Amino acid sequence: MKIADIRCSLHRHEIDLPGIGKSIESRMFVFVEVETDDGLSGFGITGSMLPWAVMACIEHHLKPALVGMDVLHTDAIHAKVWKQLNSRTYTGVISNALSAVDIALWDIRGKKENRSVHELLGGYRDWAPTYATFGYPFFDEDQLAEYARKFIADGHRMLKMVVGGEPTRTWRDDVRRVRAAREAAGPDVALMIDANCYFDPNEARLLCREIEDCNVHWFEEPLHQNDARALADLRAHTSIPIAAGQMEGHRWRYRELVVNHSVDVLQPNVLYNGGFTESLKVAHMAQAFNLPLANGGGWPIFNMHLLCGVLNGGPVEFHYGMWQTGRHFFDGTPDPVDGRMQLSGRPGLGFTPNRDHLRDARITDPQKSRFDGRDGHGYLLRDAIGRP
Repeated sequence: MKIADIRCSLHRHEIDLPGIGKSIESRMFVFVEVETDDGLSGFGITGSMLPWAVMACIEHHLKPALVGMDVLHTDAIHAKVWKQLNSRTYTGVISNALSAVDIALWDIRGKKENRSVHELLGGYRDWAPTYATFGYPFFDEDQLAEYARKFIADGHRMLKMVVGGEPTRTWRDDVRRVRAAREAAGPDVALMIDANCYFDPNEARLLCREIEDCNVHWFEEPLHQNDARALADLRAHTSIPIAAGQMEGHRWRYRELVVNHSVDVLQPNVLYNGGFTESLKVAHMAQAFNLPLANGGGWPIFNMHLLCGVLNGGPVEFHYGMWQTGRHFFDGTPDPVDGRMQLSGRPGLGFTPNRDHLRDARITDPQKSRFDGRDGHGYLLRDAIGRP
């Protein structure tokens, strides 16, 4: 079963949050489809970072290198990419492009063997706990409290909010925001915070000091560049667990986080970390150090297979925008129910592309892929949105 063709395209989806009345988040992704010489096909995706460069990498570099290779030989495929295209161990574009292709290869293998991908990755269980990312960076204290209560009423038992990211705010404003979310959620709901690498070490330490009594479940990617040394120093000065790793790209960056004692929770995301093949190596390395996994960076319908497959798999992130994007473009995806997500057990990824929605949302003009009036994550800036 050989790779016969690899195709890719870019798509965009606008996310509306109930009560806001406008698109509060714009999500783009690169969709990749791999076809075999015996007629099977599989698909994968990667996110919105430098999408045109990712597609050029797939079309002009990965495809010529990989056509004719055996779909099941994923380590051989990765080895060829490392040696021929990435001998200096870059991350970014090359890791993202390889991730999407690799996810498609595992989808094909699952269909061929009539097994769910999570079974091929280890089959530890067919369900996982979930957490919902609800707290957008532009939400003020009242909005955070309101939407925390809404999400809890919908059955969520673990919630995450964004801190930092707004130039007009300081860490002191985030102290008030975290306290508002904790008060609204109550003591029995796990509350996480995520800075998306926004703070310097001093600001992060000051914020941690002021919210120590809020029982924060973890502080995700608090520091610039996921600096392993600085993360270890912050971790030594706070009781709040530290989590990181959604876009590290490959196992050697995760090794740096592990051996420097930088994190309490490791967070590989299969869309950015070389797909399932590379992320499985990270999961096994984490097991050797008794570290749990979760995922950051959303896209639960792909990451759920890794976190269900391995014995140290933890909660799957149902980031609201990416969760809704997945539901829109793929049929048969699971939703969280009372803090838990159940896999279907269907072969491969277990869900199928909605071709009509993909066609209608395809972007062919680079000018239409700009995030005007939004930050680098596709979120509206705070001065662009009013109270619901």
